[in-house]
Amino acid sequence: MLDRLAPPAGATRPAKRVGRGPGSGTGKTSGRGEKGQGKRSAGRATPFWFEGGQMPLVRRLPKRGFFNLNRVAFQIVNVGVLSVFKAGSTVDAEVLLAHGMIRRNGGGVKILAQGEAPKNLTLRVQRVSSSARKKIEEAGGSVELIK
Repeated sequence: MLDRLAPPAGATRPAKRVGRGPGSGTGKTSGRGEKGQGKRSAGRATPFWFEGGQMPLVRRLPKRGFFNLNRVAFQIVNVGVLSVFKAGSTVDAEVLLAHGMIRRNGGGVKILAQGEAPKNLTLRVQRVSSSARKKIEEAGGSVELIK
């Protein structure tokens, strides 16, 4: 059935035949105007950022800043959202990913101190803030830093 699909009647028009003499209304330059880029055979197919040959904006502006290729982007998890885990459980990146608290496994997880720490959790993460570590340990939990 897919080979018989067609647009509804009246939805498409035949292509306009241009360049067939002055009486047709689209003779000589075929509706492309006079001289210029748009009249050439390779004309009118310029990318949206093309500025007519003028130096593009992205090349006129100076480069700023520094892009560190070795930067490790940590995913942030606050202590308050860890309350969904049962007391005595071990929480690592795989568990956080399974619960939808981080987007991807890799790059590292950092625990921050916003919220109340749940009771007796063991965390295995790459980074933890000092105030978050204090809250977790006061609640009877522990933090194990991994590489």
